[in-house]
Amino acid sequence: MNSPAPLLGRVALVTGVGRRRGIGFAIASRLVQAGADVLISQFRGHDADQPWGADDPDQVMAALLARRPEPGQRLLAVDADLTGLAVPDELVDRAVAELGALDILVCDHARSGGDGALGQLDAAMIDGHYAANTRSSLLLAQAFARVHDDSRPGGRLVFLTSGQGHGPMPGEVAYAASKAALAGITATIAHQLAPRGITVNTVNPGPVNTAYLDGEAGAALLPRFPFGRLGEPDDPARLIAWLVSDDAAWVTAQVITTDGGFSLF
Repeated sequence: MNSPAPLLGRVALVTGVGRRRGIGFAIASRLVQAGADVLISQFRGHDADQPWGADDPDQVMAALLARRPEPGQRLLAVDADLTGLAVPDELVDRAVAELGALDILVCDHARSGGDGALGQLDAAMIDGHYAANTRSSLLLAQAFARVHDDSRPGGRLVFLTSGQGHGPMPGEVAYAASKAALAGITATIAHQLAPRGITVNTVNPGPVNTAYLDGEAGAALLPRFPFGRLGEPDDPARLIAWLVSDDAAWVTAQVITTDGGFSLF
């Protein structure tokens, strides 16, 4: 991406952009800095239930606006519970209605927590994670494919998975299963959309300190990072910004890990 604004004229939808310390915010920031018009979605109801709480939406938007290289770039924010059956379609349609097109979809949203090990699970836990992490991402992808104008260059779809393919995730059976489904379906969706010029890739960001690794939790994991630091939100964001650029036009059907060589053992 040699141009100072390589995504100028492109339109992106990035989900899960509710907190300035989150991966979604880092991704949206990178795409804004690259010149894209961006619609972000957030779900304050979920964030507010987490130990770190929710950010003020106005402050999130102000921070993104400050990153624009072009004053005419358009940024919009929507609060959306993507577990609603019609919400993925509605969100995609809103992006097209208000921004004129949709070239890039990054599914960063996720439900984490309220999980368990075998013996602790119930149907509601499993269904809740599936609805938030898997079903909504697939419905977003389907809606994206429906509205994408194939005459526009650079159709890009990116899912986010987790580290379930690299080792155990104790106590997170429902979460790991729901995220594994996205990694597992990547090649199939990529094969379907390739004739239309749309690339499909999935990124595993590894452990990233979005607040949950503050204090003792992060200190315990630090020796497993050979570079001597924890993952930061901008680490996966840099990769995703490249994947949605023209430079990555020949990369599709891949599940890519960006975790700084993190070792589970």
